[in-house]
Amino acid sequence: MRLTVLGCAGSYPSRDAAASSYLVQASDAAGRTWNVLLDLGNGALSPLQRYGDPTALDAIAVSHLHSDHVADLVVLNVLRRYRPDGPLPPVDVWGPPGTAERIAEMAGKDPATEVDGQFRFRTWEPGARVTVGPLTLEPVPVDHPVPAFGVRVHGPAEDDATRTVTLAYTGDTDECPGLDALAASDLLLCEAGFRDVHDDDVRGIHLTGARAGAAAARGGAGRLVLTHLSAWADPADVVARAAQSFAGPIDVARPGATYTL
Repeated sequence: MRLTVLGCAGSYPSRDAAASSYLVQASDAAGRTWNVLLDLGNGALSPLQRYGDPTALDAIAVSHLHSDHVADLVVLNVLRRYRPDGPLPPVDVWGPPGTAERIAEMAGKDPATEVDGQFRFRTWEPGARVTVGPLTLEPVPVDHPVPAFGVRVHGPAEDDATRTVTLAYTGDTDECPGLDALAASDLLLCEAGFRDVHDDDVRGIHLTGARAGAAAARGGAGRLVLTHLSAWADPADVVARAAQSFAGPIDVARPGATYTL
């Protein structure tokens, strides 16, 4: 299983990075590569074309409906729908209740008629696993001002297809039981959208570096990849705060970075 960072900027695209989006890939026994997209925020369709193939997606997993996590689904619809050789078959889009209506609203259309041809909308059920080829997606409710889910992705290890590894993506969340469940993973892709000290008293929205590190330590994560950092955060400080609790390897997500599990 492989993870490629497409976008990792917090809350809005930065000069160097699109908003949240991550590509997960795994090969099955026949050698076919399966492609699952985790979120597609503002500007992320561009790196998806650079590092992946927007016409070869097998599923899209939406953590929540804030625009920095879903906005580019609107233009992905255009890319897939108006191809010279005709529209592509629909791809499953798993998300919170109201995902179809939200995307249709962003597209400027009345309920999802115009986007429904490219996207087959499905609603997450907490704990109900979804199989996509050799990958299994498990939605985990987390704590954010809107309905939100982290996603545990189980799939074959890159060096041994008989061994199952787990990637967990937090989406946006504060500390909660769901976060601790996600942290029991080989790689925890964890947001840290708030700054330590400055935002410590603001709860129910985002994690800080210290909270992310503490969660990774509690869950026994194998590796911590910090993402969704705010534009005014010092990445080195976020890592240092996380390292106060978590002794394992810590990275800051960068566009184009790839992790092999």
